[in-house]
Amino acid sequence: MDTLTMIALAKAGAPAALGFAALGSAIGIGTAGMAAIGAWKKAYMQNKAAPFILIAFIGAPLSQTIYGMILMNVMNGICDAAMLALEQGQDVIVNWPAMLMAGIVGGMAMGASAAYQGKAGAAAADALGDTGQGFGNYLMTLGVVETVALFVMVFIQASL
Repeated sequence: MDTLTMIALAKAGAPAALGFAALGSAIGIGTAGMAAIGAWKKAYMQNKAAPFILIAFIGAPLSQTIYGMILMNVMNGICDAAMLALEQGQDVIVNWPAMLMAGIVGGMAMGASAAYQGKAGAAAADALGDTGQGFGNYLMTLGVVETVALFVMVFIQASL
């Protein structure tokens, strides 16, 4: 296989990292958003103030898209460096299967973290909407779920 093809296949993993992470973010945001809307509806029906703080639960899964973008940028940087070395006449070997799989599997893991963070955020929105209590505990739960995505981003970058 020629070097340009190897670089192209390696680079294909970069948008996969972003795309799968963003897909999970969209799912998580939608899930938490639906629950927050339900909690706000309950508040309005009871003539109570709607707790704006629920927006924190809705937005939490968005950060996994950022982690996917960071991983994408690192992967693109590796591929760009390989391309530059190739243009300078150096011998280049690109581990394209590892790069491609890092993007796909890493993006999917970050996306799963975002999707499940949205589910936890939905439960948190429902609970906070009903009780008005526990915001800190709910936010800590979302943080633990998010840690998975952070670990994936950092450890995959370390393996490249």
